[in-house]
Amino acid sequence: MSLVWTLIAGFLYAEIALVLLLVLPVASPYRWNRLFKSKFLAMLAQQAHIYFFLIMGVLVLFLLEAIREMRKYSNYEQSGEVHLNVEMQHSMRLFRAQRNFYISGFAIFLVLVIRRLVTLVSAQANLLAQSEASMKQAQSATAAARSLMEDKKTEKAKEAGEDTTLNELTKLRERVQQLTADLNREKKDKEAVKSQAESLNREYDRLTEEYSKLQKQITIGGAGKSSGNKDD
Repeated sequence: MSLVWTLIAGFLYAEIALVLLLVLPVASPYRWNRLFKSKFLAMLAQQAHIYFFLIMGVLVLFLLEAIREMRKYSNYEQSGEVHLNVEMQHSMRLFRAQRNFYISGFAIFLVLVIRRLVTLVSAQANLLAQSEASMKQAQSATAAARSLMEDKKTEKAKEAGEDTTLNELTKLRERVQQLTADLNREKKDKEAVKSQAESLNREYDRLTEEYSKLQKQITIGGAGKSSGNKDD
């Protein structure tokens, strides 16, 4: 194998290793995305399309060369008796052309696969980041909604407590008014009883005075009759 095809074969082996690393769960999409966005790869990514087309162009040229070699040695016709060494050399060259064809073909195919895998891994990492951000926003929104609901419940409880307190104050005011009315009624009853007692006292005093006057008159009348009988 010549030096050029040795390099292409090494490039193919490196592509296979890279595809295995990207496909197998060796690292998470976050780490791959962080690696892709590193400073070194970011500098290369600015001219990645140039490198991509350059590599593809070189591999396509070697693929065409391998196809040409395959067609050249496949259409070889033996004329008469050919020496065994010549036939072996012809078969060896055809084998090399076929080998180079497969090496360059698989290298081109894996270049396309790697490019697609890198795009998918980056997109997956971005989607995971967006989903985590959306989840955090949803959790914060849920927490805010819960706090608002708790605040509303607290306000409703305060309003209910204020309504209950207001009802109790209203009932207490009505009770105080009723007690005040009862006290006024009792006060009026006491004043009426007092006035009745005073009128009874005055009536008793008047009757006592009349009785005493009547008794005096009876006493005076009895004394006058007794004196008249003596004179007779």
